Amino acid sequence: MKLLTKILKLGFWALFITGFFGVVGAIVTFFYLDPKLPSIDNLKHVQFQVPLRVFSRDAKLIAEFGEKRRIPLDYQALPPQLIQAFLAAEDNRFFEHPGVDYQGILRAIVQLVLTGEKKQGGSTITMQVARNFFLSREKTYIRKLNEILLALKIESELSKEKILELYLNKIYLGHRAYGVGAAAQVYYGKKIEELDLAQMAMVAGLPKAPSAYNPVTDPARALERRNYVLGQMRRLSYITEEQFQSASSAPVTARIHSANLEVEAPYVAEMVRAELFERYGENAYTDGFTVYTTIDSRLQSAANRALRSALQAYDLRHGYRGAEAHFDLTQVSEERDLELLLKEYGKVADLLPAIVTKVEERSIEVFLGNGQRATIEWEGLKWAQKYKSEDYRGAAPKRADEVVNIGDLVRVLDQSTAEKRSLRLAQIPAVEGALVSLDPNDGALIALIGGYDFFNSKFNRVTQAQRQAGSGFKAFIYSAALEAGFTPASLINDAPIVFNDPSLEGTWRPENYSGEFFGPTRLRYALTKSRNLVSIRLLRSMGISHALSHAEHFGFDPNALPHNLSLALGSAAVTPLQMATAYAVLANGGYRISQYLIERIEDNQGVAVYRANPARVCENCESDPSEGDDKEETFAPRVISAQNHYLMNSMMQDVIRRGTATKARVLGRDDLAGKTGTTNDQKDAWFNGFNRSNVAIAWVGFDSAKPLGRGEVGGTAALPAWIDYMKEALKGVAEKPLVMPPGIVTVRIDPNTGKRAGPDQAGSIFEVFRDDNAPEMDQQRLSRTTRSGGTNGLPVKDEDPF
Repeated sequence: MKLLTKILKLGFWALFITGFFGVVGAIVTFFYLDPKLPSIDNLKHVQFQVPLRVFSRDAKLIAEFGEKRRIPLDYQALPPQLIQAFLAAEDNRFFEHPGVDYQGILRAIVQLVLTGEKKQGGSTITMQVARNFFLSREKTYIRKLNEILLALKIESELSKEKILELYLNKIYLGHRAYGVGAAAQVYYGKKIEELDLAQMAMVAGLPKAPSAYNPVTDPARALERRNYVLGQMRRLSYITEEQFQSASSAPVTARIHSANLEVEAPYVAEMVRAELFERYGENAYTDGFTVYTTIDSRLQSAANRALRSALQAYDLRHGYRGAEAHFDLTQVSEERDLELLLKEYGKVADLLPAIVTKVEERSIEVFLGNGQRATIEWEGLKWAQKYKSEDYRGAAPKRADEVVNIGDLVRVLDQSTAEKRSLRLAQIPAVEGALVSLDPNDGALIALIGGYDFFNSKFNRVTQAQRQAGSGFKAFIYSAALEAGFTPASLINDAPIVFNDPSLEGTWRPENYSGEFFGPTRLRYALTKSRNLVSIRLLRSMGISHALSHAEHFGFDPNALPHNLSLALGSAAVTPLQMATAYAVLANGGYRISQYLIERIEDNQGVAVYRANPARVCENCESDPSEGDDKEETFAPRVISAQNHYLMNSMMQDVIRRGTATKARVLGRDDLAGKTGTTNDQKDAWFNGFNRSNVAIAWVGFDSAKPLGRGEVGGTAALPAWIDYMKEALKGVAEKPLVMPPGIVTVRIDPNTGKRAGPDQAGSIFEVFRDDNAPEMDQQRLSRTTRSGGTNGLPVKDEDPF
């Protein structure tokens, strides 16, 4: 008995001394470690690494940039069932313990003592928050003690709800997804509130091992982990038996979803990314900036379709260049082998990769991937005459085997309608193009596509392609001529001319596109028909220096333009964006605006850190711009007179009515104007067109600057893209007639001489002039009729003899 008492006393003192020194050690450890712990205040104002997001003007997602995909959510936005799933998987006593679960730690110690292995963790959600925000991943006792102390401090300063919010937004859940908001999008393409119970349990099972239990890379293990989480939820009475059975029997539906892009505008996205990187450096990708652009999502889609359609049409006119690749299918016995072969070839714009698996007399069968096979009928094959050069094609095929062979890797364009499936053999166009559209009132870019497919070629031809402007530059030459005293009725001789100009490297013999000469020609008609020799003589007459100075009003740098007569034919190298900005002056009444793309930039709290303030056209503000309603608003300066603007629009509307762009009459509008552009050897094809609300520039050409081929002028290669785009852009937009400003008069003239006609002269026509240079000025006989511009002062009953 005495021995037992002695043993008990010894045990008591041993426990007391151990406990005493344990408490002393804990206190010493606390006072040693506590000063070194980071401040919890940082958690009260956490700025998560959130990617840069780019939106259209109408708030549709264009792009997302950043290594980490994260969608931060407030606690109130987290579905209760999702919270329960995480508690069941990670810390079911979260709302009961003070940040450290002593029961869990004791269980972990017992497991360690009994088995020698750490089979059951003692980390709480709060401890994980401490580790994820403040500590490294090293496994040391000091780090564990720091983790415990930090967890206790966090619990003393933050609410349980705030801790959960931090945790569920911070944790890594695989495939670049950080936080549950991103995980819902990455694995299911949904918002977090749209997930069902099985999907929530799957996401909740990921923190333990995002790679090992990943539903995409290892569905079997992920399914096991998901059902464990569901079982825990049932045990904790979070869900019913019926819910458990239903969710645990659900199939694994996860797959990788890219960001849910709503607008296809990768060239725009790259322009914004570069601008943000220039402003903010690497922080642009992590600080959660949201950029709203000036892009109209509807018109961006229209621009994509219009340009691609024009480039495909060019391809159809020039023949089939052959298969992209060829595979020997004699050793291919299973469909999965075809899948592997096709895997290397992605979609390019709207063109699908396909492998020819069968060739009939007038049809072929193709394998499209994902187990899909389809037939291309003769209607989709017969176009494929063999390409020989830009000017020559082979004979029309009579059989399908003259076009393709079994094993060919080809491209397919799906032209199906609701009533009928229709596929066409296609190819990635070798020719390239660009289309840009802006609002002439302030320079806002409305739509922009810099090539057939960004991922096939990232070169942005809207902003980077320096190409000769061709006859599109004549608009600025003619505007300069009007300022120099010429009129739409001035006669210039369209006749052969030879120059010995050292700056042109020898003798220069310019010609009209047709190779013909037409004698004395009025300026209106010369511009309408794009007569080269008239433009050259006009430039020589007014002087190159005058033309260069006038071109500066449209935004061109005179030092970057040719200082010789080739300027009249558009030998200047310009970008489509420069042309759009310049043509805006002709569209908006004569005011110089600057293009811009970014409407505003918001930080991760939704506060605007930048807002565009472009100079805007204000036709009634010329007398005193400071009299605007908004004192901070800036107004675009007038750079050409209202009279110059009216006369130029009057002549350029005729380009569409009766000139080189008559195809555009299909739009059925009277307020359109523009100018085709074609360079030497048809290396560049342009159409530059506008009305009062929209300027659009279309360009087509090879990046190598080789010729497009015979007949591939601006009105053939580029104008169709402009028409298709404007067809959509002008929907619901009322016509705005050209209004004659003060200082313009209408005079009846003799079309052969450009002089004022007698009152009864047969064949005479009406023309418009500035009142200070009308022919044979006679105030009693001038007709000062204010016209709406419907026929540019030319009565319908009078035929233009030219």
